[in-house]
Amino acid sequence: MARTIISTPHAPTAIGTYSQAVKVGSTVYLSGQIGLDPASMQMVDGIDAQIVRVFDNLKAVAEAAGGSLADVVKLNVFLTDLAHFTTVNSVMGGYFSEPFPARAAVGVAALPRGALVEADAVMVIDD
Repeated sequence: MARTIISTPHAPTAIGTYSQAVKVGSTVYLSGQIGLDPASMQMVDGIDAQIVRVFDNLKAVAEAAGGSLADVVKLNVFLTDLAHFTTVNSVMGGYFSEPFPARAAVGVAALPRGALVEADAVMVIDD
């Protein structure tokens, strides 16, 4: 099955050997997004701003793939401090509505570029 690479200037450019997203059939695999501002490629300040930026970045990649966050079926959230999980839940409510995607939240020791939060997603869209 053919793979289509998804890229948009409305999300941070890949800072490694990966693509912003890869579409295979009707499934789109969105790479992890951290709180980088796509214009400056600098980390936004604070956990609240980073969570918003992460979801804005995922939204931009989802739209570049021809879908939206409503098409996300699985979301993985990585936090350097699980005490921020309730903030993620609160912010997530502004980006997702029922039926919500399946989700995992994982506490990690560190994230790239000193990020406090990262999220990746799997999305299914109509061809």
